[in-house]
Amino acid sequence: MSEEATRDQPFREFAKRREGMVYAMDGGLWLHRHTLNDEPMAHLVSTDRERLLAYGRSVGLPANRLQYKPLKDPRTGMRREAWHWDLLKRFLPERQEQGDR
Repeated sequence: MSEEATRDQPFREFAKRREGMVYAMDGGLWLHRHTLNDEPMAHLVSTDRERLLAYGRSVGLPANRLQYKPLKDPRTGMRREAWHWDLLKRFLPERQEQGDR
């Protein structure tokens, strides 16, 4: 993906988890893909709660589904407030065919 999130894609994906965590710790929206019970899903993670809520409104996610989970900043080792959406099925963005993943 490009260096910056775009209007069409307000989040970024990273090949390396640490880079995604740093981006999320700086207030960016990090899309982290994985599976749950063999079903594809992703977490959309950030320390910027309002930015996550704005994304949720834009795609129809109810605010009460936003989850709070403090995360360790890999640069400092300190826990910080962070939130994430669980993105499954219709809320899971399609993969992009670009290089930063």
